[in-house]
Amino acid sequence: MKIGFAAVAVLLLAACASTPKPPASSAYAAPQSPASSSSALPPNPCAPTRIHRDSDYTAGGLYAPGVSDAGPSAPIDVSGIAEPVPRDEPKSRYGNRSPYVVLNKKYTVLDSAEGYVERGIASWYGTKFNGRATSSAEIYDICSFTAAHKTLPLPSFARVTNLDNGRSVIVRVNDRGPFHSGRIIDLSYAAASRLGVDKTGTAHVEVRAITGGQEASGPAPVIVSTPSPPMQRPSTSVPPSSTGPQRVQVGSFADKGNARRLADRLDAAGIGDVGMDAIEVNGRDLWRVRIGPVASDALPSLLERLHDLGITGARLFSE
Repeated sequence: MKIGFAAVAVLLLAACASTPKPPASSAYAAPQSPASSSSALPPNPCAPTRIHRDSDYTAGGLYAPGVSDAGPSAPIDVSGIAEPVPRDEPKSRYGNRSPYVVLNKKYTVLDSAEGYVERGIASWYGTKFNGRATSSAEIYDICSFTAAHKTLPLPSFARVTNLDNGRSVIVRVNDRGPFHSGRIIDLSYAAASRLGVDKTGTAHVEVRAITGGQEASGPAPVIVSTPSPPMQRPSTSVPPSSTGPQRVQVGSFADKGNARRLADRLDAAGIGDVGMDAIEVNGRDLWRVRIGPVASDALPSLLERLHDLGITGARLFSE
């Protein structure tokens, strides 16, 4: 879609207007080409279905507030969608004006995402905005892992964890919103689907910024762990009781996919002997991510590397 400079200027505060509803046809849907034969390809669920008009947006207000939002007409398989890789990016030319006003409320954009951790309600936005310019002037794609946030710099990266089911996903924040009271982030449809929020509409989440490739410090990651005293990060030596080979447990998850992503992250960082195993705790199936066995004299350097990766709360188990 070709978007002129004037159009971009009025779209700098793209607002995510309402809690999405189940897929429904739109009166603004673009005309579909008739199938030439019975072998015609099915419609692409990621393709925009609505014509976006400048007249649907008023500066300082919401986009097309009288039009309901929805999910795609056909399911989207998000299992093959790659999460964005956090990296340092220059601030977008658009969407970082501070302060700005929407619905008569003033918002101040953070100078940096570093250290940002917040828990609250997440919602999602879908086909109503698909193909429209975001606040950063990028095009919104319901099939990418992105999000809208009121105050994080654009672009930013964050890990969003659904506190109701333990699922998590890394998103690239490139839009502004949601401008409804009590909500802290609006997820793309793909991100919502990964977290299971597409079915519930909203969910309690933790948003944890990732800067310089590392996740922000703050409250402990939301994981389900087996009972064990936490291991403190040693400065020069391991605890006196750690005299033989050890296994370092870096996480225990109810979601196998979350465990796999952590294991892959450790492998990519060059940490060897990373393994996953399944256990049952109090009738629940959990997936543990462990490193080892590790010789006692190698533990300090391993713990330093984990700390540098932003991974805290490791636990020590004797062989």
